[in-house]
Amino acid sequence: MLETKSLKLCGARRADVPDLFSFLGDASAMTFTHVDHSLQDCRRRVMVHEYFRRRDGCAPWVVKESDTDRIIGWGGLYQDPFEPGWGFEVGYFFHPEAWGKGYASQLVAAALSVADDQLKLPEVWAMAHPENRGSQRVLEKAGFIFAEPLPDRTRLLYRRDRGS
Repeated sequence: MLETKSLKLCGARRADVPDLFSFLGDASAMTFTHVDHSLQDCRRRVMVHEYFRRRDGCAPWVVKESDTDRIIGWGGLYQDPFEPGWGFEVGYFFHPEAWGKGYASQLVAAALSVADDQLKLPEVWAMAHPENRGSQRVLEKAGFIFAEPLPDRTRLLYRRDRGS
């Protein structure tokens, strides 16, 4: 488990999936990204990522508020097993009640620390929806630089070199 100023970050357990599905399965909360259409879909996605944690040394964390121990997000550093080929990337998904509190920035900083200090990755990628300015700002503050638009995915691709 890792801790930031306001968050606890830990690997996912099956028991976490219903709390994760409360926002990962909510189309309005996931407007700019993937939506899990069932609890089973969410469980599969989360558990496959956990398998990849053992292989790669990283996967999305369950994000909890330190004060309440309540699950409010899921994300971090990973290679997406469902859309391979992008390399290591940073992604984050939060319950709407957690938006605007600086949690994404804390999560991204923790993920980049793992990328730089533990895995020694030369680069990390991230994507943001063109209309999601908040997510773009989080990435830019963390040192990501716009690389190119991905029109077929309706995403903007960002890159961060090690130590940037």
